[in-house]
Amino acid sequence: MRALVLERIGKPEDLKENLVVKEIEKPLPKENEVLVNVKYAALNHRDLFITQGLYAGIKAPIILGSDGAGVIADDNGSVFKEGDEVIINPTIDWASGNDKSEDFQNKNFKILGLPDNGTLAEYVCIPAKNVYKKPVHLSFREAAAIPLAGLTAYRACFVKGNISKGDNVLITGIGGGVATFALIYSLAAGANVFVVSGTQEKIEFAIRHGAIGGINYNDDNWEKRFKEIHPKINIVIDGAGGETLAKCLDICTEGGTIVSYGATSGAVKNFEMRRIFWKQLKLFGTTMGSDKDFLDMLTFIEQNKIIPIIDKEFDLENGADAFFRMNRREQTGKIIVKI
Repeated sequence: MRALVLERIGKPEDLKENLVVKEIEKPLPKENEVLVNVKYAALNHRDLFITQGLYAGIKAPIILGSDGAGVIADDNGSVFKEGDEVIINPTIDWASGNDKSEDFQNKNFKILGLPDNGTLAEYVCIPAKNVYKKPVHLSFREAAAIPLAGLTAYRACFVKGNISKGDNVLITGIGGGVATFALIYSLAAGANVFVVSGTQEKIEFAIRHGAIGGINYNDDNWEKRFKEIHPKINIVIDGAGGETLAKCLDICTEGGTIVSYGATSGAVKNFEMRRIFWKQLKLFGTTMGSDKDFLDMLTFIEQNKIIPIIDKEFDLENGADAFFRMNRREQTGKIIVKI
């Protein structure tokens, strides 16, 4: 089978040499696994970080990719049948053994695409319990964009943020996969959505898709201007961390909720604890989600006929170019790869 293989770790400029399309042996499913013929995959920042050595437990060679949709090629005695159209849940063993909490992942938890081979290949083996019927209103192309970013956003918005109709929601770093899903989920729930971004183009992108407005966080005193324009933000969904999260403590109204799912801007240096306890703020951390979250997300997507926002499509042979685009932070939505 054809696969995009990460042969070695290196700098972004070395992606062309380090990511190689090659023919390798098709895997065979083990007990309780199925074999999926992947039609489309999608990238996450996790994949990019792994190529640069910025992730724990890295090994090479490895086939990256957590997101995917395709058809069952070998049902291996499972409840599925060959030819079934499916979407992959890449969060493996969230709850296993005696540790079955929905609140957090257990010590055996792992994500498809490291340490096990992922979806940037014609075939992938995956536990049968991590495979779900593809929503019928979505193409393989659209469904492949959902899994990791869609799940992370769903848990952030609804399990932690408890977003509902009429809430005033601020989403930071709009343009990335999770933030874009948070935008369309919040709108589907009836919330009023505002955004911050480092580029005016991404703010305008969010407004075209339903956001009320936004501000560039590169502007001086942007948080003060934001409070003047949008003074009643009661929920913040943040994947930036750093100075952006620190300023969100000021933006969020009394009794509000801040949900953090990432830290692309690094550590928070000016974190004023006084603002948390004096304003009675609720601060939650979250990442990925449980099997229940994934099923609930698919139900929400089907009920609201949600269609993911796709940035750009690449074929497998040009997969390294997809990584280059993500590294340049040019995307607005999900970057997908046709297998």
